[in-house]
Amino acid sequence: MKTQGQGVIRGGPQKTEPERILVIRLGALGDFVQSFGPFQAIRQAHPGAHITLLTTRPFAELGRLAPWFDAVEVDARSRWRNLKGVMALRGQLRGYDRVYDLQTSGRTARYFWLAGQPEWSGHVARAALAHTNPWRDDMHTRARQRDQLRMAGIKDVPVQPDVSWLAGRGPHLPSPYAVLVPGAAPHRPAKRWPARRYGELAQKMVAQGLLPVVVGSAADKPLAEMIRQFCPQALDLTGQTSLPDLAGVLGRAAVAVGNDTGPMHVAALMGCRCVVLFSAESNPALTAPLGAAPGQVCVLSVRDLALLSVDRVAAALAWRH
Repeated sequence: MKTQGQGVIRGGPQKTEPERILVIRLGALGDFVQSFGPFQAIRQAHPGAHITLLTTRPFAELGRLAPWFDAVEVDARSRWRNLKGVMALRGQLRGYDRVYDLQTSGRTARYFWLAGQPEWSGHVARAALAHTNPWRDDMHTRARQRDQLRMAGIKDVPVQPDVSWLAGRGPHLPSPYAVLVPGAAPHRPAKRWPARRYGELAQKMVAQGLLPVVVGSAADKPLAEMIRQFCPQALDLTGQTSLPDLAGVLGRAAVAVGNDTGPMHVAALMGCRCVVLFSAESNPALTAPLGAAPGQVCVLSVRDLALLSVDRVAAALAWRH
């Protein structure tokens, strides 16, 4: 069994310590890494329990590497009309003394019933450890999860979880370097700062002695190619890093600049200085990456990212490296 730290939180609604615990966090990437603090808090609160993480396939490797879980189950997210898939999910959900639903979606609300209504921390009103705060949907993800765990009897959720297990991962690049994250959800193009602006910013980085490094999935390679048209010195790592390796690369970077997307949450978690670009598509008060130190994360929020100038982003970087 993996353990990290001590500190059983006593005095909660349940008198006996649960022996088998399920933690549900399906994704997406930004949401998943923002649950690292709650993951660590749950492990510290239940050091003797067998804790299983239920997640989706993209995040299973991170879950297995993390020091907080004894097992990882993959949720295939079967359609509700797929009876065989639903029955398999039911089997994954049964047999736990307590469940912490950190996903708290409409889908996972149904999991409460499939699981046989165990002791449940989440947003289901009938649950024994229900998160009943009426303003929960107006809270930042991190604050909402801290409040949820507080209501379940876990009072200490670290602002900066231990990510030392990720620090050495991935390629070790020539320092100093800056990471560019030009991608975002394909179905939300308004969340993307134009790739040519990233290319112009990369030129400024080179002039300041920084190696620009472009990261993302294989689908982001056309963005990297456009950036390299403006700045041939930029290094293209799109599609070449696993999530643990990406975390290591970000942790060693001098700075990261990117859109409102998952890798920027990873960068903030790893202690990297960040400039995060928001459009009217999302609300930074609810979803912005949060750093461990004052001034680590700078948010630039504009209605239309097409109107955000390179000079403004460059000024926000305050080239300290």
